[in-house]
Amino acid sequence: MANFADVLRKLEQERGRLDQAIRVISDLVGRNHAGATPTRTKGPKRTVSAAARRKMAAAQRARWAKTKQGEASTPVRTMSRAARKKIAAAQRARWANVRAQQKKAA
Repeated sequence: MANFADVLRKLEQERGRLDQAIRVISDLVGRNHAGATPTRTKGPKRTVSAAARRKMAAAQRARWAKTKQGEASTPVRTMSRAARKKIAAAQRARWANVRAQQKKAA
């Protein structure tokens, strides 16, 4: 155990020496830390007045209303009960045919 503690202490010293060397070289290159490009500062955030926010909200509501209006004008297609029964019967017949083919093959 003492051997591991000694190795750990030496590695931490080496890491400290390497960190210091990296800092010095980074300063020479002009980077804030190794491998990273300097960060750009963003300008101040823009604030929007309450009146402008109300206008934006009204415009968004108008866009949604226009979208929903287009949806409402599209007719909803429903199938009659008889049509659904025909389709279901045809599908059952197709599956019965598939099962019969499987029985013949087996």
